[in-house]
Amino acid sequence: MKNFEKFGIAVPEILLPKNIETETWAVVACDQYTQDREYWTQVEKNCAGKNSTLNLIFPEVYLNDADKGERIAKIKSTMNEYLQQGVFGDAQKQMVYVERTTSYGRTRRGLVVALDLDCYEWKPFSDALVRATEATILERIPPRMEIRRNAPLEIPHIMLLANDVHHTLIERLGEKIKSRSEPPIYSGNLMQEGGSIKGWAVRSESDLEFVGDALENLYAECTGENGTFLFAVGDGNHSLATAKSVWEEHKKNLLQNGATDEQLAQSPARYALLEIVNLYDEGLTFEPIHRVVFDNNADSMIDFLQKKLGGEKKDVANAAALEQCVKNSTANFGFSFIKNGEQKFVVLETQIKDLAVSHLQPALDEFLKTQKAASIDYIHGAQEIFALVEKKSAVGILLPPIAKESFFNTICERGPLPRKSFSMGEASEKRFYLECRKLFSV
Repeated sequence: MKNFEKFGIAVPEILLPKNIETETWAVVACDQYTQDREYWTQVEKNCAGKNSTLNLIFPEVYLNDADKGERIAKIKSTMNEYLQQGVFGDAQKQMVYVERTTSYGRTRRGLVVALDLDCYEWKPFSDALVRATEATILERIPPRMEIRRNAPLEIPHIMLLANDVHHTLIERLGEKIKSRSEPPIYSGNLMQEGGSIKGWAVRSESDLEFVGDALENLYAECTGENGTFLFAVGDGNHSLATAKSVWEEHKKNLLQNGATDEQLAQSPARYALLEIVNLYDEGLTFEPIHRVVFDNNADSMIDFLQKKLGGEKKDVANAAALEQCVKNSTANFGFSFIKNGEQKFVVLETQIKDLAVSHLQPALDEFLKTQKAASIDYIHGAQEIFALVEKKSAVGILLPPIAKESFFNTICERGPLPRKSFSMGEASEKRFYLECRKLFSV
């Protein structure tokens, strides 16, 4: 079988339920709908009496509830029950080619693999093959470690991005597999406007050779003299950092007990199950996450940001015009605020060449340090920004689209992006838990 060690990945042993019902087995990533208990209450109703990944994860909407310890214990006991009671079929050593069609009509393609955590680093300015895209908030890791530590199973919602502008890996693999008219290993709808999903086994020598050859070419392009790195974490930055932390903890124990290099390489905890997606996949949208700043003076803030970022300030007529100015550029910032009882719209036209948020957020943080009463929130969607500005004493800041072309270069040169920089699609388009893998022995 092809050796993928050079690329930091391995062929995982995938577990799937014997009789998989995607509409009740699969649920959306635990870090979605964190302010919407009604969403998760409905998920519980959908899954009642069914085998489901809902019973194997900790939705973060409940993270601060008093029963956290009991929830974690129940998750691990249910993992054991599913393994012991024959819920899963035999583990298959394979990758999985995935096609996910969302309720927005977009189809995103991916490849489920195991990542070698020794090839990943979340700390800024590392030379690792796999790097974080957003700043890691350290206090978010320990609670997640409680869940992963000694867990019998892992179920992935992490998504890696491949810098594959010519679509040589995942898309062409999909064409190859589907040309043979092979049936998928799972297929069905997803709950709560999640769309639908299909997955095909990637296990033949021919298919794995194809993946290896495509990765070899990407590796040469991405890590050459003018290159960057192989994979960037698109979704699940903190989950992958958690997996890394648990592995480092476990590796230390193994080494203290005299483990050899071969034994370390064979430890399931060294790997994390995840899905690779091409940054340039037409079904993958990058949505900017806008900002709203409460209780501060709009003119002072805009003047400060202009001084820091450069550019020219211009008034625009209305919300639609402001949104258009920002959407049509990768360097413009839009501001909406109330002044003298009237909503104002201002665009700051800058000459920034790389990802705009990597310049805005540090400048905004510097300004907010001088404003004791001010606070900030992060908002999806321009219309919600405009509505908030009308209701409250706030300044809305619209960010321009994320330029895929400069994504890897920006991270390589500037390190991980600021928190809440971008979203890969809408909440319902995030990865659903589906495939499983054994993690710690019980």
